[in-house]
Amino acid sequence: MSICKKCLITGQVQGVFYRASSQSQAENLGITGYAINLADGRVQVLACGEKEKVERFCDWLWTGSNGSMVTNVQCESVKKIPPDYFTTS
Repeated sequence: MSICKKCLITGQVQGVFYRASSQSQAENLGITGYAINLADGRVQVLACGEKEKVERFCDWLWTGSNGSMVTNVQCESVKKIPPDYFTTS
């Protein structure tokens, strides 16, 4: 079963390769969606794919890149048409 989750990640997550690391992790798991920087310093992630893989990816968001310091991850299920790939635009 395919699901989509939108997550907001707080902490030191911009300028530390968080989005690029998210893309790499998502591609390894077969997740589609995006990771974008928000003006308030957070990163927003959309993750779509098989439920178990999306859950693993959402758990990974707490780890992030080597330079990141994640203080909070909030995820909610959303109804979206899953994109064909994962982007960091």
